[in-house]
Amino acid sequence: MCDDIMQEVAGCALTGEPGTLRGFCRRGVKGEHYPALIPEADSCVDGILYLDVPQAAWERLDRFEGEMYFRRRVPIEPGGGKTVAAQTYIVKPGFMDLLKATEWDFSEFLRSGKARFQKRYKGYGAL
Repeated sequence: MCDDIMQEVAGCALTGEPGTLRGFCRRGVKGEHYPALIPEADSCVDGILYLDVPQAAWERLDRFEGEMYFRRRVPIEPGGGKTVAAQTYIVKPGFMDLLKATEWDFSEFLRSGKARFQKRYKGYGAL
């Protein structure tokens, strides 16, 4: 959800717009500053829908996300009431024990976790 991180990871500038994913929630990862997306029927997640992502960027994103996540096609609701198909990363079932019981807080991430995430996340080494 941070354009600067997305550009660095994707290896190119991307255009994005706000979007909502229904049937999922974001949980914090224990001991980390980043979230994991999991299915949860009565929840929804607001985020950014990046448009026209080139294949080379998907390859970089797959490496960055690593073994904890798989990429899946999901319906996203951008503004205007329509639904579009998009790709997102969801935590694999074998990693659910690493998640906090509470929702991840984006504003807290921006205040105190973003810089640490950018220095520590092992996915940067895969780029």
